[in-house]
Amino acid sequence: MSKREALARYSIIIKKLRVHPSSFAEISDRLAFESELQGYDYNISSRTFSRDRNEIESLYGIYIKYNWSTKKYYIDTDYDEDMNMRMLEAFDTFNLLNLTDRVSNEIHFEKRKPQGTENLFGLLHAIKNQLRINFTYHKYWDEDITVRLVEPYVLKEFKNRWYVLAKDLGDNKVKSFALDRITEMDITKVKFTAAKDYDVDEHYKYSFGIMSPNEDKPQEIILSFDPIQGKYAKSLPWHQSQEILIDNENELRIRLTLFITHDFFMELLSHGDTVRVIRPKNLIEDLKATCTSILKMYK
Repeated sequence: MSKREALARYSIIIKKLRVHPSSFAEISDRLAFESELQGYDYNISSRTFSRDRNEIESLYGIYIKYNWSTKKYYIDTDYDEDMNMRMLEAFDTFNLLNLTDRVSNEIHFEKRKPQGTENLFGLLHAIKNQLRINFTYHKYWDEDITVRLVEPYVLKEFKNRWYVLAKDLGDNKVKSFALDRITEMDITKVKFTAAKDYDVDEHYKYSFGIMSPNEDKPQEIILSFDPIQGKYAKSLPWHQSQEILIDNENELRIRLTLFITHDFFMELLSHGDTVRVIRPKNLIEDLKATCTSILKMYK
């Protein structure tokens, strides 16, 4: 059996278990049905299924476990629900990419430049082994290209971009560096000890996006969405602190507890007149000033 057929079999198994836990007999029945439907032989023995479970875990990080009480297999989601959902999302994308030579006219991918992901594995290695790295870095708002020596702490994603949070040894401050602006990265052999008082979850607990907090305390923010945009805000919450205050045919009103960073401010602007800030007053005034400046541009 070709590697492609093996990958297709993994896909069938995962799709079956994503719907509900299943016994080996039920999985075998599904594989037999797909074999007849697609014209391939996906039928396997219990020994091959055991190997498939290991391969699925190795390739996708998806853990298939067995419940001895129900005698059924299931996808383990207990270890990290967010991570599990991203793994399944990545799995769907991976399988879609495998089909592109056959359905190139039916799938249209976003055209974009590489996002620096070629450095992901090297950075993860440096983080796990606490090794200093150096690289050249180019800020969008600064034409000068600088050389940085840093101690990497964690990788973070925001809006399809990857960042490494690291202590810049130039000024000993923890900063975020966009991977697509990093070049000539070198992992040194110099070990470091991570700062014990730095907790990335705590650091970004009340932040929206990648920018660090710029205030002493987060603020209570109340937003009112029109009915249509409100559906999007419910299906994809803006922040973990999101709390629904009003939900009816006229509006969705939510409360957030956040630092008002540039990332959050730009997100508000991107939604135009579909969202209205009810409070705080300082955020309303800043939005008014920006909208006034935008109007002046077109006079």
